[in-house]
Order: sequence, then structure tokens, then C-alpha cells
Amino acid sequence: MDIKKIKNIAFDLGGVVLALSLEGGIRGFEKIGLKDARQRLDAFVQKGVFADFESGRITKEEFRAEMCRMTGREVTAQECYEAWHGYADYVPQRNLDCIMRLREKGYKVCLLSNTNPFMMMWADSPAFDSKGHGIGYYFDKMYLSYECGVMKPHEKIFRMMLEGQQATPEETLFVDDGEANIKAAQALGMQTLCPHDNEDWTQFPEIKLLCE
Repeated sequence: MDIKKIKNIAFDLGGVVLALSLEGGIRGFEKIGLKDARQRLDAFVQKGVFADFESGRITKEEFRAEMCRMTGREVTAQECYEAWHGYADYVPQRNLDCIMRLREKGYKVCLLSNTNPFMMMWADSPAFDSKGHGIGYYFDKMYLSYECGVMKPHEKIFRMMLEGQQATPEETLFVDDGEANIKAAQALGMQTLCPHDNEDWTQFPEIKLLCE
């Protein structure tokens, strides 16, 4: 990795900024009556109606209606919100502090995430951290799959991020716990770090050097 070239840093949300719980997400959807939630949900890239939702092809109301059809009962928007929120285990303050430190050092710092409106209702609210800040407080800009109309690891969302950040691949560091996403970023020429899900990446030597 060429630390000196880095000017732009893009972070994934689940498993990187916040600790992710696939089991929590599965339990959340099982609670609303989706008996095959374990077969339908994924920790990295969703499929089926969940992918349609995270890529912005369907709205919150259309997703709710599909949950009603799939469970055979009336599912409320609040229940959908709570089910998705099951994915969020906890938010390590150390991660947020490190992101702020990188911004203070002059790096452009953004979020690049496969996510959906229900998750962001929580993430971009005062309930996100212990200080009353939504996630938007910590980033210069957020590139969210449902707003971009495409999910990682598709090349298009990476190019949208690079254009929005006015950054080249070579001067961009991408931090993600998904191997497919990392490979897609590397194919475009980005520098990458791939922590294991929920690993303390703030202690990586490369991150420490950037924060000095």
C-alpha cells in the first residue's frame, strides 16, 4: 500500500463502521413471520426482494407489501424497521473516533454501503451513537446503494463514489469486510483493507499511519 498517495477513504457500513449481526437480522425477520429468513438473508449482498430493496428498485411500502405476501400476515412499517435493525449489533465508538481523526487530518472520508431506507432511518438518527449524532455527522458524503440504484460489488457504484469524491482510484483507500467488494475495488485500481467482520481495524498499521 502506498500511504502517501491516499487522499480519499471509503468505508463500508455493516461489519466495518458498525458491528453486524446476521443472526440478529435473521431473528428479526423470523419474528415478523418470515420462516425461511435464514435462506433468504446474507451478511454481504442480499438477493431477491431484499436486493430489490437495497438497490432502490422498490420502495419501503412495496417492500412492506411483499413481506405481507411472504408471511401471510399484515406486517407494519415499524415491524420492517425493527427486523432490519436486528442486523445492527452495536456501534464501536473507537471506529467513529478514528473516522473523525482521519477527517481532521485532511482526508476526504465517505461511506459506501449496501443498505436500505429502514436501516438508514436508524443510522441517520440521534440513536446511532452515544452522543446524539446520526451517521451523516461522521462522513463528508454517503453513497448508499438504494440511492445510487446499484449495489456493491458492481463497478458502477464505485465509479459513482470516485466521481463524487473527485478522487482517482490510486488515491482512494477502500475498507470493506466483503471479499467480493474488495476484489471489485482492486480491479479498478483502488488500495484496499479487508478486516474480518467486526474486527478492530483502527489498530491496523496502515490506519495508524494515516492518523499520525
